[in-house]
Amino acid sequence: MTATTLFYILIAIITISFIIDNILDALNAKHYNDALPKDLQDVYDDAEYKKSQRYKATNYKFGLLTSTFSLLLTLGFFFFDGFAYVDQIARQLTEHSILITLIFFGIIMLGSDVLTTPFSYYKTFVIEEQFGFNKTTRKTFILDKIKGWFMTIFIGGLILGALTWFYQTTGSTFWIYAWLLITVFTVFVNLFYSRLIVPIFNKQSPLEAGSLRTAISDYANTVGFNLDKIYIIDGSKRSTKANAYFSGFGNEKRVTLYDTLVNDLNEDEIVAVLAHEVGHYKKKHIIFNLATSVILTGFTLYILSLLIENPMLSEALGVTTPSFHIGLIAFGILYSPLSEITGLLMNWFSRKFEYQADNYAKTTFKSEPLITSLKKLSKNSLSNLTPHPAYVFMHYSHPTLLERIKNLRQ
Repeated sequence: MTATTLFYILIAIITISFIIDNILDALNAKHYNDALPKDLQDVYDDAEYKKSQRYKATNYKFGLLTSTFSLLLTLGFFFFDGFAYVDQIARQLTEHSILITLIFFGIIMLGSDVLTTPFSYYKTFVIEEQFGFNKTTRKTFILDKIKGWFMTIFIGGLILGALTWFYQTTGSTFWIYAWLLITVFTVFVNLFYSRLIVPIFNKQSPLEAGSLRTAISDYANTVGFNLDKIYIIDGSKRSTKANAYFSGFGNEKRVTLYDTLVNDLNEDEIVAVLAHEVGHYKKKHIIFNLATSVILTGFTLYILSLLIENPMLSEALGVTTPSFHIGLIAFGILYSPLSEITGLLMNWFSRKFEYQADNYAKTTFKSEPLITSLKKLSKNSLSNLTPHPAYVFMHYSHPTLLERIKNLRQ
């Protein structure tokens, strides 16, 4: 195989991925106007359903525009030797190999972010605003961008610099040290995400004493679950959409409720949602996902170690000097089909786990409040209630609302 052949293989992977995604999106869009199944007819009234259809259609058209722009930008970068040009800029600024890598990816990521920010702005302040979801101020939008840049520079820079150093000092066994580093980082983030990362973007406060906290504590006691860390997060500062999530494990486990969730649901429904989250913990889904992530990371790094020293990876992107950072770009594209397969497998497990968590909530609390909460959350986010099965298979980490309701009523 020549570098030219590899170049066109990379182009084919990118293009085929774009085509498949857009075929799935188009198939899904054909179902936007389907009649609602009997079990879901009480989610929307006629006006709300028409609004949800407009929201879905608007997002579909906007998604087509953004994905096409991204494809053209990527192909342009390939055909006009963009990677070689950025590599040359980095090498002109320094001769230090680790700094070259950091500058290279810094330019790529900053350039990409600058070019895509107008789309993000339009999505937030036009589409989400039009349909009544947006609560983000322009100040918050800008601050989120700046905070995101600093986190990427600090955390991403440290990890990327360490990976480069491991490669330069240990050669083909670098993947073992890289795996250990990423594993420690992943476990650390899973443990302390809510304590260290979330406060950078949101305010959290313990759920105050009252009937809701009492109801939650009473449920937790019935299932022998220590749930003393319950927090409310100010999700309403950005959107009207609601959410809840479980984070950490051991002494660091906590449940976080969006303030929009607390406002939208009654007490029984909130307890039912928490019972679902407790189900994930009791069924060890969090540990499974963490362990699987660590294993897949190790596998990916091992495959990377087998290919990264091949100069053809750099040559395919127009860089004659074999470079770790250029090889990472080429490898990331080559590996993406395998990543899609593992992603499909993880989605299958995730949908299975959602059923298990629903069943746990049904058997330890009640099914009806969970059903009504799911309906309310779907209504308030104008969710697609009639997705195409192929789209669900490829993209959904949760079963559809109809499938979950049928399962809860069994």
